[in-house]
Amino acid sequence: MHPRPTTRPRALFAMGRRHRDAMFPPPAVRRLSTYVDIDPAHVAEDLTEEPALEEAEILITSWGCPVLDEDVLARAPALKAIVHAAGSVKHHVTQACWDRGLAVSSAAAANAVPVAEYTVAAILFANKRVLDIGALYRDHRAPLDWSRHFPGFGNYRRTVGVVGASLVGRKVIELLRPYDLDVLLADPHVSTLRAAALGVRKVEPDELVSASDVVSLHAPALPETHHFMDARRLALMRDGATLVNTARGSLVDTEALTTEALSGRIRAVIDVTEPEVLPAGSPLYSLPNVLLTPHIAGSLGGELQRITAGALDEIERYCAGEPFAHAVHHAALATSA
Repeated sequence: MHPRPTTRPRALFAMGRRHRDAMFPPPAVRRLSTYVDIDPAHVAEDLTEEPALEEAEILITSWGCPVLDEDVLARAPALKAIVHAAGSVKHHVTQACWDRGLAVSSAAAANAVPVAEYTVAAILFANKRVLDIGALYRDHRAPLDWSRHFPGFGNYRRTVGVVGASLVGRKVIELLRPYDLDVLLADPHVSTLRAAALGVRKVEPDELVSASDVVSLHAPALPETHHFMDARRLALMRDGATLVNTARGSLVDTEALTTEALSGRIRAVIDVTEPEVLPAGSPLYSLPNVLLTPHIAGSLGGELQRITAGALDEIERYCAGEPFAHAVHHAALATSA
């Protein structure tokens, strides 16, 4: 817990202007102004020569925030806290921030909600074969024997493999509880007992991939997770199984996935890719067994207001002298997104 400020702290927006405009409409700015002194019209997109930085006690950051390195911090003597109105802080919070002892908060938990919702929808649709049936119905425009075309389709007692008990991974597990699904988990940082407490069974990655009807990726982008789904592991997937990736594009070997998808043996729902935008000629855009979306699982549109509300709650806590509810701890960053 930090000392309660005797006066209202100065705050500064440090993010892309379009993000500030989308995330802090007039009602949010009015609430914010009851806690801090801030110029709501001013957004610092470049901190190299930012006069307002000298008096700022709180930086309100989001996508597009400049890197907060030693040079920036040297010009911010009053800075004590960073409230990040987005997910990962790895892109802008540097070692210098931790050395300075700054309090850091993130809205990663709020941003995890729509990602998990997208993922659960993808899982349920995949097992029900909704996209396949919809395409066939569109072509034939007449009733067909769906059970003959898709034997065993449906969600009852299907197996879902969750890779990574991250914020999103745990939210997916929570949202899947009402369904009659068997959920497996692969995560080296989660014990068998902890997995059981989450309501899932911990297994090794290869067992998870080979046993699951849907494999859903929720691990961070780390050297040890690079191309987690490579050619060898993709080949372990059951015929007709579905790969869902809403985590990081680097978790999947794009070339290997393309080869498997071209064979028609597996299906995929892919929201993040490596590279971030695939070349225009990639077969993944048009294959009938692949649903490719442009990194939309996270907070967009009206969902941004959940992040805004969470950031405002954190600022309220700070101004009341209370600890952040969603504090980011330096030690945890090594194994998180």
